[in-house]
Amino acid sequence: MVFISTFSFFVFSMTTVAPKKKLFENFARVAKALASANRLELLEALAQGERSVDGLAQASGMSVANTSHHLQILREGGLAQSRKEGTQVIYSLTDEKILSLLADIRYVAERHLAEVERIVRENFESRDNLTPVRRDQLLGLVKSGEAMVIDVRPPAEYDAGHIPGAVNIPLESLPQRLSELPRDQEIVAYCRGPYCMLAFEAVEQLRRHGHRARRLEDGFPEWKVDHLPIDQ
Repeated sequence: MVFISTFSFFVFSMTTVAPKKKLFENFARVAKALASANRLELLEALAQGERSVDGLAQASGMSVANTSHHLQILREGGLAQSRKEGTQVIYSLTDEKILSLLADIRYVAERHLAEVERIVRENFESRDNLTPVRRDQLLGLVKSGEAMVIDVRPPAEYDAGHIPGAVNIPLESLPQRLSELPRDQEIVAYCRGPYCMLAFEAVEQLRRHGHRARRLEDGFPEWKVDHLPIDQ
């Protein structure tokens, strides 16, 4: 009788997964959803505001079918959610904490992966040797009249949320709107994040035309993560 009970306990232990193990398996679902460069790019796009599948496909350069596939994985991992709007499916992030998660991934990669450090140095830092404007500096510069802020993202992203007082001048419109920009203020440009080339290119154009210009240190998602004021 003792032998049977012991054997039964052994079989039960071998076939029953501990709650902690089950939790880790579900945590791994989130990590699996993140383990794709395409899906990280989609999350960066969703960090600007909710978007249709077509809009996300255009932003990421993927086909609609491939975009839908990756969005489904993000949904299964608890990172994205969807709703219907007429015939369109609109996606958004499930939680703003995801912005902090993405920032933490970038932080670890920048500090502990030599390849990331090299890419940043050769492709980003080399393009702009001026110190970017910190988030905690920007509102003060605007309030004192020392700076004007321009948001160089597409209008739909600007309309979904932007830094207070920022003027939307998409990069492709900048050459035609240079005459609108003041000469007696520094111009601070921002876009989707620290590796978004739109702000780099905007600053280069502005400097070529004699404007004092710098980038914000990162972008709109990081501004939101810091719970700084937002206009819509």
